[in-house]
Formats: sequence, structure tokens, C-alpha cells
Amino acid sequence: MTRVVVALLVLLTGAAPPAQSPGSRLLVLNKTDATLSIIDPLSGTTTAVVPTGPDPHEVTTSADGRLAIATSYSGNALSVVDIAARRETQRVALPDLRQPHGIETVGGIAVFTAEGNRALAGYDPAANRIAWRMATEQDGTHMVTASRDGRTLFLSNLGSNTITILERDGEGWRRTHIPVGSGPEGLDLSPDGRELWTAHSGDGDVSVIDVGAKKVVHRINAKTKRSNRLKFTRDGRYALISDLDAGELVVVDAKTRAIARRLRLGSMPEGILIPPAGDRVYVAVTGENRVVAIDVNTLTIVQTIQTGRGPDGMAWAAAR
Repeated sequence: MTRVVVALLVLLTGAAPPAQSPGSRLLVLNKTDATLSIIDPLSGTTTAVVPTGPDPHEVTTSADGRLAIATSYSGNALSVVDIAARRETQRVALPDLRQPHGIETVGGIAVFTAEGNRALAGYDPAANRIAWRMATEQDGTHMVTASRDGRTLFLSNLGSNTITILERDGEGWRRTHIPVGSGPEGLDLSPDGRELWTAHSGDGDVSVIDVGAKKVVHRINAKTKRSNRLKFTRDGRYALISDLDAGELVVVDAKTRAIARRLRLGSMPEGILIPPAGDRVYVAVTGENRVVAIDVNTLTIVQTIQTGRGPDGMAWAAAR
């Protein structure tokens, strides 16, 4: 993109373009179309649309940044997409791991939940095989996130109303289940690693868990109608919650625990992406087939990107 075009974008949006490296790509899953959109975030232009398995929900990138790995929820499969080649290179069948959903790369392994099995599994893209699996013993194991060193995993269990903490213990994992509110779904670890926040889709609250103590230390009445995802901004100042039924992004001040703003986004906001650099966050507005970029300093919408039908899970492919 030339400097002239960038300057024109600044004039049109009224804000500086995001401080992202040229060549980075925004990856967006379109659930209804069963596709992955590869998007230039600076211009908002879709550069490729790649077919995936049916009903793709969440996506991560491989440790080397070459691959996108997406869960196919109703297809019981993983779609492995070569980002540069813009094509699906593997459709990994999961005949005994049903309803794969949340996914995150941890130490070179794509760790994903298998909601229908009350399980967690790890896919090794280098070997193209399932490296391990383990039972969670909780209903509706839905989303997964990890500590920075990858030695602790956190799972939200929609049906059991719990958060599971898995800690490395020799060659295995030590498991702790923490009761929270109704329907925990979105979750994220604070940047300092001390707190795990989860938004309850069933009662509108947020549980704040002290990771060291492994217990809920605070409960926030966020008054969401149906929370979907929760993510911290990179500086830890805000926790952002997508409220699917209210059509809002709820912004919580992480220090005071107070609601800082409710930002109207449109029909069915779902996935939230925090890129590794820059001053923007991305929210998928599923019911309107678009993604909006929000300036975290002003908490205003600065860009709208059209996608395929039913955008939800997103990932960031850094420039290589």
C-alpha cells in the first residue's frame, strides 16, 4: 500500500492506521459459508477465501505462522490451511472427537476442545496427527486459553458451570475445577497472568478467578443478555465482552471492575481478536457479515470490513 493510499484512509476514517506490520493478515472464519477469509487489515480487502470443513468456529495459527488451523464443529474435523498458498492442505478427520470448538497453539501443538466428548486434545501439525487427548470430566468443554509459558491451560465448561485449570505435573496434568456462574463461555487470562476472567452466558455476570489461589475472588454484574467472548486488551486496562443478544461490546475497567462503556455494534457480535501489536481490536458482527475494528484508546469504531456469512472465530497471521 502506498503512502498516498494510507493517508487517504486516515482522512476517511479520521484516525491513524493501526500500528501493524505490513504483510500481516486478519483471518476470519465464516460459519455459514464454511470458509476462511484472508484479509489485509490495513485496507480491509479480502485477498482470498478458502473453503474449510462445515461449521467452522475457532481458528489458530501454527507456531511458525505458516498454517491456519480451524475447528469444524459439525464436521468433526480440523481444517489446515496454508496461508501463503491460500488453500486447505489437510482435512483432519476426528471420528472419535466430536464437536471440536475452542483452539489455541501451545508449544507447537494446536490444543482444542472436543465438546461432545468432554475432552481436550492436541494436534501436531508437523506430524499431522493427534498427539494426545484427555478427559475433562466436565460437560460442554467449550473454550481454551493458555498461560504464556504454556504450562497451564484454562477451560470453560458451559454445561457444568465450571472453569478447569490444568497444570503441568511431570508428564501429565493436574486438574482443578472451579465453580462459577451459569454458562461460562468466554474467558481470558490477564496479561500479568494473575487473574482468569470468565463471562457467564446464562446470568450476565463475570467471575474473576485468582489463578494462584484457584478460587473466585470477585463477581461482576456486567448485565449482559448473552455474553459470548471475553478478551483483555494487551495493556490489561480493559476486559472486552461481546454481548450477542444485546448487540453490544461491554467494556469493563479491569482495575475498578466497573463498566466503562457499552458500545453498540449491531446484530450478534461474537468473536473478539486482540492482535499482538497496535491499537486496534477486532470484533466479528456475525449477524451483519462484517468485522469492526475498534480503537482501544478512544473506544470507537474506526473501520468496518465486509466478510462472508456468519463471521466468528478470528486469528492473526503476522508478516513473515
